[in-house]
Amino acid sequence: MKRVCVTGAGGYIASWVVKLLLSNGYMVHGTVRDPCDEKKNGHLKKLENAEERLKLFKADMLEYENLCAAFDGCHGVLHVASPIPRERVSNPQVEVLDPAIIGTQNVLNACLNAKVEKVVVVSSAFAIIHNPKWPSDQEMDESCWTDLEYVKSIQFWYAISKTVAEIEALEFGKRHDLSVVTICPSWVYGPMLQSTINATSLTLLSFMKDEGRPGGDTIENTEISYVDVRDLAEAILLLYENPESNGRHICSAHLVSTKEFVSKMESMFPGYNYPKFFKEKSGRGRLSSKKLVNLGWSYRTLEETIVDVVKNYEELGLLEKEKPFPS
Repeated sequence: MKRVCVTGAGGYIASWVVKLLLSNGYMVHGTVRDPCDEKKNGHLKKLENAEERLKLFKADMLEYENLCAAFDGCHGVLHVASPIPRERVSNPQVEVLDPAIIGTQNVLNACLNAKVEKVVVVSSAFAIIHNPKWPSDQEMDESCWTDLEYVKSIQFWYAISKTVAEIEALEFGKRHDLSVVTICPSWVYGPMLQSTINATSLTLLSFMKDEGRPGGDTIENTEISYVDVRDLAEAILLLYENPESNGRHICSAHLVSTKEFVSKMESMFPGYNYPKFFKEKSGRGRLSSKKLVNLGWSYRTLEETIVDVVKNYEELGLLEKEKPFPS
């Protein structure tokens, strides 16, 4: 039975990866900041097979020694942890860049120390799409990299952190003869396992109620690529298990405009406070997941994701129907 470690195990994406590993017979190590924090990590302990096959380790990505302990005895590491800033960043180096870049360096060095055989690093489509030189009529594939000078000029710290970390991870693998593959997911939607609300779920919730919606009844209409969090977890495991996987892989399922997405949600789940007006904004280009599909990856329909995510929000008590006006 292979042993695999998942970094940032209590997070939105990582929780689904842990669940998938446990259901597929793996022994799982998970790094979390505080294994005793039931609010953030209690859901992991309730997963099927967790009592017998899940062990949580206290580790921060900037703590090399703790990572070594977590990776000890593991055949593979799935590096999912990375900070996603929600609000204005006051100290980009400390809040975003160091945890992603130095954190990834520490993970890879700890993998060497523990003699890990394969590493999957979760990057982001933001390491791809910000390339003004890429032809607008051409699908973006794995050869497309975000222009670092451009994202530095607009101070998009998250894109900088993911791009630099991914470049360094792939180069590290080549330098040390370590099998390192990366995956670049687009916007990730789907049901939550954790109790704390993640950034993309906050966006979806804002589509269904005016609380937290920056433009009130008016939001930007732009084409954005999406992937279901469960399909992303499947893709991560596929890359880990497939000996032919190499290099980077785009993971995106659907390209949909905000207006179309909201329209689908409203037709399937009427009665919520959906935005009424849209202002046009140019999109970021079409992403190609052909490389991942050729390895055997498949994905859910957009409708299935909408059904499951809205039902999940309703069960968690995050949504409330609009109250009718008194007659």
